[in-house]
Amino acid sequence: MNQTFSHQLRFQTPAFLGNASQQAQWRTPPIKALLRQWWRVAVAQQLRYDVDRLRQRESELFGTASDGEGDSRQSLVRIRLGEWQLGQLRDWPGTGTVVHPEVKNRDGRPTPVGSDLYLGFGPLEYNRDSRATAIKGRAAIQAGDGPTLRLAVPAEHAPDLATALWLVDRYGTLGGRSRNGWGSLALLPTSEEAEPPQGQLGAALTQPWRDALQRDWPHAIGSDAQGPLVWQTPAFDDWRKLMQELARLKIALRTQFLFTTGNGAPAPEPRHWLSYPITNHSVRPWGGNARLPNSLRFKVRPAPGNARQIVGAIFHVPCKPPPAFQPDLRAIQGVWQAVHAFLDHPAQKLTRIPA
Repeated sequence: MNQTFSHQLRFQTPAFLGNASQQAQWRTPPIKALLRQWWRVAVAQQLRYDVDRLRQRESELFGTASDGEGDSRQSLVRIRLGEWQLGQLRDWPGTGTVVHPEVKNRDGRPTPVGSDLYLGFGPLEYNRDSRATAIKGRAAIQAGDGPTLRLAVPAEHAPDLATALWLVDRYGTLGGRSRNGWGSLALLPTSEEAEPPQGQLGAALTQPWRDALQRDWPHAIGSDAQGPLVWQTPAFDDWRKLMQELARLKIALRTQFLFTTGNGAPAPEPRHWLSYPITNHSVRPWGGNARLPNSLRFKVRPAPGNARQIVGAIFHVPCKPPPAFQPDLRAIQGVWQAVHAFLDHPAQKLTRIPA
């Protein structure tokens, strides 16, 4: 017997989500991938963080394609999107500028940079003709847009899927540069009688952040003596101002780690452990093609108690860098301890929240 879930998807920020023709199109595969990502967090502790058991359970539920050595398995999760339209955001509205202390003018003074370009470089680009940020593809999906999402799953898997949906609502983002808060989506009730996803960020979904650094895959929200590593910004009336504030925070927390080298550094410096690559600051042993995603992520949500406003959530999903980076856990712990202290400092005007 199947259990069904129905929610209204709604983007809180523009999403760089599209098809092979660079059209801003809603598609089920990215949504399914996002659901799988947070389902792993939902069940990781149940399975004692055993990767083999996790893969087996995941293939049973979400299906798997044959690699020539095994059988294909059809997904038990059915996903359907309601009526949708192609994204219509073609003329980028801009989000203002922020000062970057390492970007300087001819006089050697720090100069403003586009906050949207800083957080969205790739899907966004600088147009030299208009001297403004522009969308690189044909269009983006605008904030406020979204179809109905319907899912069906065997009843025995429904509790874990419900937890995954709650995690998607709290932390999920879709599309290009989504870890910076683009494509932040909310799962809303489809009627006045329906409820949003329900859950809480208890011990089953969190792990002390130093312990989490022992595993090289995202499996929990980090925590410390104060609770989950989740911070919330003040409320804003629109996404442009909020993304500008998130850009300011990201620039400040990164540039607190000063570089002493340039390209071809013989060994990683502290900032390299946040994410890699970094423009003009390669690490010779890592090369230019290595990729280390930032485990500190941004999400934009409806403001608590006022759906007309939005807030930013900053949360840490700590995990160890892959073996190719030869991770120095002592150095990595020092970097993240400094980041947490930065976010906790009253000057940042952030609030620790339980989820």
